[in-house]
Amino acid sequence: MAGISGDAVETLRAGMTGVVALASETNYDEAVNIWNGAVSRRPAVVARCTTTADVAAALAFAREHGLEVSVRGGGHNYAGHALTEGGLMIDLTPMKAVHVDAEARRARCGGGSTWGELDAATQGYALAVPGGFISHTGVAGLTLGGGLGWMSRLAGLSCDNLVGAEVVTADGQVLRASESENTDLLWALRGGGGNFGVVTEFEFTLHPVGPIVHLGLFLFSPDQGTDLFRFARSYLNDLPDESCAFLAGLSAPPAPFVPPELHFTPAFALAVVGFGDAAAHAALLAPIKAALTPIVEMATPIPYVALQQMFNESAPWGLYAYEKAVYLEELTDAAIEVIVEHQPRKLSPLSFVPIFVLGGAYARADDGSTAFGGSRDIRYVVNISAATPGPEGYEAEREWVRAYWAALVPHAAGVGGYVNFMSEYEADRVRNAYGSKYERLQQIKARYDPGNIFHLNANIPPAS
Repeated sequence: MAGISGDAVETLRAGMTGVVALASETNYDEAVNIWNGAVSRRPAVVARCTTTADVAAALAFAREHGLEVSVRGGGHNYAGHALTEGGLMIDLTPMKAVHVDAEARRARCGGGSTWGELDAATQGYALAVPGGFISHTGVAGLTLGGGLGWMSRLAGLSCDNLVGAEVVTADGQVLRASESENTDLLWALRGGGGNFGVVTEFEFTLHPVGPIVHLGLFLFSPDQGTDLFRFARSYLNDLPDESCAFLAGLSAPPAPFVPPELHFTPAFALAVVGFGDAAAHAALLAPIKAALTPIVEMATPIPYVALQQMFNESAPWGLYAYEKAVYLEELTDAAIEVIVEHQPRKLSPLSFVPIFVLGGAYARADDGSTAFGGSRDIRYVVNISAATPGPEGYEAEREWVRAYWAALVPHAAGVGGYVNFMSEYEADRVRNAYGSKYERLQQIKARYDPGNIFHLNANIPPAS
């Protein structure tokens, strides 16, 4: 711990209610154990914060000692930005309190909350915030970058539903961002990433959902892929907002509804979720059954919290992971050809290509009300993700992702893509992701973080 005295660390400890941990000390290994096992940076100091005052004290310590700052919310980021090498890590995982105001349809949660924890609290009132697809994902990272999920067509992105936040800025100020206070900061937090401060509390709008929803899941063999995607591009145009759909390239799971001989074999999937009644959902599934012959099909009521956890087993903690993504305005024949050609080349059963289907409330949202970089005309987000249980085979899977992505880019809506699905940031990809909003974000960055203290993210440098 070169350059930092033991006395300085003890002073930080005395000024915090949370735990300060160094390597080899209790709490350190737990804090630096992030989701992506391919990332192994080691902070010099971990500040496990329980209050905004703790966060401000940790930032002051980092400034005084010239330490790079990283921030851990859920620790689920592919790029591993929760970790800094030799710097100070602000760990928000102790800050998990969730408060639900069912009458006002508002929920507040701490910056260390996961979607599983937020879902559990809000579903007690049959309410939900649009979240992701993996329940152990952190609320913070997903929301700050946008927030795609099962409810995107019903209620928009997570960031579309963010109505307030408590933020500790680079200079240690504690600010409230809302539609009446620091409105520029709220706008930037709605999709602009973790560039502007440490968000210690989020406040969201809630929507009536659950506790039971309806799921239809269909699996198809690789040679049925072209027929599936050509059918899907017309079928999905007519989906009502009270439903959502999800396409994927994957390996068939070892689940009870899948015949044993198909376990782990390559497949394509179509999932359709209905938020209304069983009869309406059955009507949604009827055209699929009439037009296609899946190798596996399942239709069932399911608790909303179980739907949110459905893909958890495909993303176990500690796997080696890498991803790249593109936006598609349409599933053209050329794009389908790329998907059908490249999908079977993956080697790891854990590698997974979810294709998020947008429209509905996502498309109708006021584009100027958030910093989210994706066009509201986008219909699909193709997320090409490599995953291996350990280092063996990881490099080969990463190259599969890069080749797949490069082949899809000519058919994509630009080369920027969704910032939450970037493992690395090639030149100008972040700028391209935000397009015309980028310069405004730079101006807001200059106001709240002129020194670019918060740069371990999809970084937006401050305007000079």
